[in-house]
Amino acid sequence: MDNLLQFLSVAAWITVSFPIIRIVLAVLLVLVCLGLLVTVLMTPSQGYGIGALTGQATDTYYSKHKKQSLEGLIKKLTVIFGICAAVLSILFFVSLIIYPAY
Repeated sequence: MDNLLQFLSVAAWITVSFPIIRIVLAVLLVLVCLGLLVTVLMTPSQGYGIGALTGQATDTYYSKHKKQSLEGLIKKLTVIFGICAAVLSILFFVSLIIYPAY
């Protein structure tokens, strides 16, 4: 029984470092969320339906090669920042559950 309790106990350096880990996670989360905000604000509007009004074909060279343009890069960055924000927020709140701040 003592071996099991000793196995489940947390090392002292881990409990001491949790406040520092929490601060680092919070700063990273703020920076990632600011990056997400900037990329979302830089995303151009889609403008769906304009081709139907003007009679122009919507199947253009630009629409076929959007992934290689700046718009494609912004879309990829938005997804990356969103995933990072979700992972960091989960890690931050799990650290609060494991070691509550008093």
